[in-house]
Amino acid sequence: MAIPHETAWLNGEFLPLQEARISPLDRGFLFGDGIYEVVPIYDGQPFELEAHLDRLEYSLGEIRLRNPLSRAQWRSMIAELVERNGGGDQTVYFQITRGADSQRDHGFPDPDLAPTCFAMSSPLAPAPARFASDGARAHLVEDIRWRRCDIKATGLLANAMAKQAARDAGADEALLHRDGQLIEGSSMTLFLVENGALLTPPKGPSILPGITRDVVINLARDLGVAVEEAPLAMTRLQSCDELWFTSSSREIMPVTQVDGITIGDGRPGPVWQRFQQTLSERTRVQSSTVKVS
Repeated sequence: MAIPHETAWLNGEFLPLQEARISPLDRGFLFGDGIYEVVPIYDGQPFELEAHLDRLEYSLGEIRLRNPLSRAQWRSMIAELVERNGGGDQTVYFQITRGADSQRDHGFPDPDLAPTCFAMSSPLAPAPARFASDGARAHLVEDIRWRRCDIKATGLLANAMAKQAARDAGADEALLHRDGQLIEGSSMTLFLVENGALLTPPKGPSILPGITRDVVINLARDLGVAVEEAPLAMTRLQSCDELWFTSSSREIMPVTQVDGITIGDGRPGPVWQRFQQTLSERTRVQSSTVKVS
């Protein structure tokens, strides 16, 4: 696991990560009352930052929490954090909580309460080589999360439990299901490939609106590949040609085994290879042409 870089940012100040402190009355600590984002950094430049900031605005609006920074301030802070931590390939994690009230109360505090804002970065670790050669393994886990998974909230206990269940089963990721439908991973979006077309669950309260999901759908249009956004029955595991998970930190991860079910021919498929190569090229092109300050 990648070790976080030494410099963090807390409430407007850059400081050593080990010195960052928050109040035990912070609502993020007590209630998971906050929103977060994770942005990949390639060659020192963020990828799809505006889309991440759009999703941040959406999530904050849904929980009635004001955004404490302007777009320009977010861009500037992230750029400086990346630079202070050596540039190159990183992931930047940042979150906003409703702040530290004077007492523990479920109801929202005074709207003028100062929110807590925190950011840190970690090296962007490459995917294990076996994913490209043999594919990843997934484990089916019942989806017990709350009903607003479209909000990127910090309360992730159910996701963490699903991830650990997958690890206990010797798998790399959990494949969540509910009412006979495939939903997504514990921290990743789901795609199936059938007859050369991409299939993915539609946006809505059941899934997180993944940034890489949207990038892949846009790539499909550019590559002339059909995309269908529709519910996916669990029975499609038996007939699909390929299965992928997508996320900002893992890009496109091919899955070849799900609890003993072999996906396709048991190897990462040609459609995945085409999309992953195209995505990798795009991330490098964007990082070399877009400068954020």
